Amino acid sequence: MVIAKRLRICYSPTVSDMRTVILADIHGNLEAFRAVLADALGRGPIDELWCLGDVVGYGPDPSNCIGLLRQYPHLCIAGNHDWAAIGNIDTTYFNPEAAAAAHWTAEQLGPGDVEYLKGLPLTLQRGDFTLAHGSPREPIWEYVASVSTARANFSHFDTRFCLVGHSHVPLIFALSADNVCQVRPLPEQLPLRGERDRLIVNCGGVGQPRDGDPRASYAILDRDSDTIFHYRVEYDIAATQRKMEAAGLPPRLVTRLSYGL
Repeated sequence: MVIAKRLRICYSPTVSDMRTVILADIHGNLEAFRAVLADALGRGPIDELWCLGDVVGYGPDPSNCIGLLRQYPHLCIAGNHDWAAIGNIDTTYFNPEAAAAAHWTAEQLGPGDVEYLKGLPLTLQRGDFTLAHGSPREPIWEYVASVSTARANFSHFDTRFCLVGHSHVPLIFALSADNVCQVRPLPEQLPLRGERDRLIVNCGGVGQPRDGDPRASYAILDRDSDTIFHYRVEYDIAATQRKMEAAGLPPRLVTRLSYGL
């Protein structure tokens, strides 16, 4: 509750959302999540959070991350680790370390956490944006990590833009009017006003980055300027790792946080 009082989000249901925090793959990493919220609030008032799935999994604070997310006006969709934690998918499809973490996560969730995760939709549409965890074509499992996969997915949503997570890597896939699909890195500023291409945008992972940069990755959608601002935030990685070790989570999951892999 102390966190909620310190990190106030200014919200008015009578005013259209002007600044939205875009999050993906929190993965039970409370230190990273808190750092992102503090960074976002330090940049000005935030109207809403959009969470692109995998609130839990891998990390040591699944219930606390759900609780913190629920304190703020937000939208959230289901990720594969969210589903694994409530038994919606078989963990035999996971690698052994991810499966072990999923079983541990399930044991940490209270009835309210389970109810919340069970109620998450697969996709959502908000104005010009479609929200999906993996892809609009296969929201739970598919990674949008190649031009060929991205091109196929553009026919599975009707909005101008799609926001995805799952790969933990900040990227943009752009489809031009003549059906040319290209991939490019996500810049610090992505102007949307006047954008001619349709875009699939991945803003990276909060709790387990995988692009070689261990800092938490997130974005803010500013409606005044129609711009997505991408940010990286340092957090207390060692604190998260100590919690993971104390919980007996797989050592490789602990180590990878130091390297952003």
